[in-house]
Amino acid sequence: MPIIVLAFLCSPLIGQRPLIWFLHHFYTRLYFLLIFIRVKVRNRRVLNPNQSYIIVSNHVSPVDFMLNAMAFPRAYKYLAKKELTKIPIFGIIVKRLCVLVDRADAASRRKSIQYLQKTLKEGYSVFLYPEGTRNQSDEPLQSFQKGAFRLAIQTGTPIAVQTIVGIERISGKGDFNLRPGKVDVVWSAPIETAGLTLTDVPQLEAAVRNAMLDSLTLNLAPAY
Repeated sequence: MPIIVLAFLCSPLIGQRPLIWFLHHFYTRLYFLLIFIRVKVRNRRVLNPNQSYIIVSNHVSPVDFMLNAMAFPRAYKYLAKKELTKIPIFGIIVKRLCVLVDRADAASRRKSIQYLQKTLKEGYSVFLYPEGTRNQSDEPLQSFQKGAFRLAIQTGTPIAVQTIVGIERISGKGDFNLRPGKVDVVWSAPIETAGLTLTDVPQLEAAVRNAMLDSLTLNLAPAY
């Protein structure tokens, strides 16, 4: 917390993008180093460093968001509901680091899409969990919500598929009982959305699900 507070106090001087980069690439590495967790990122070369993406990932543990951030080579913003800004202290962080979505009515949704497009044009990628909540079931993936796929099609943005593999080595499902070990983050080839319409949402959803399932079945060495 002192590191995060210091970063936010300095943010008016260093700007928003350096703040995000610091939290995503310095703070996360320091955190995992201090608790003896080794993170192996695989296939990061499939990402185009000059491309903005809609990033999606599976979601199991409370530290997933730090694994997600550490594995992506650039800066991205999380997609968040506008209601989260009303939470004391946390709301300030959400305003600075997230793309806010207001689903109150059609006009608000259009404004949210316009702001999302502006964020993508500024060179940021946007991250969200298609499962919505942490998966505490015995299934490898929960059912997906449609939001990520609709946004990708509406903005013509490719989807970057990230899969956290072996999280059970360091954390139980849904709890914060961390232990030293190794976890893998695997990138699949990005999925293009140019030329797709909203009628293609089911096919796009299936492609992302299959990519994640393929990564989850990889025989990755569990050794630390």
